[in-house]
Amino acid sequence: MSNASIAASAYANTAKLSNPLEAASESGDKSGAFGNMVQSAISEINEGGQVADVQSLNLLQGKANVVDVVTAVAETELALETVVSVRDRVISAYEEIMRMPI
Repeated sequence: MSNASIAASAYANTAKLSNPLEAASESGDKSGAFGNMVQSAISEINEGGQVADVQSLNLLQGKANVVDVVTAVAETELALETVVSVRDRVISAYEEIMRMPI
């Protein structure tokens, strides 16, 4: 999966988080939207990691360029940082809700 598609997917998922009413009305299934987004992001990171591993093995065998390996690793790192950022925002929102008086 390319860096552009990972970034576009992460951006779209983050946009859905920033406007939950619109995201819920678009998806139709309100019960598992967030869980599906998290599973999708994790699978994309996993795929990116596998691509980086393949590129690393190809480099060791002399079939790949160092630039290809660095690009694959950077794409995976960017996707992981995006998911961690979204997770941090979700935790922050949860903590803010927990501080609200009843």
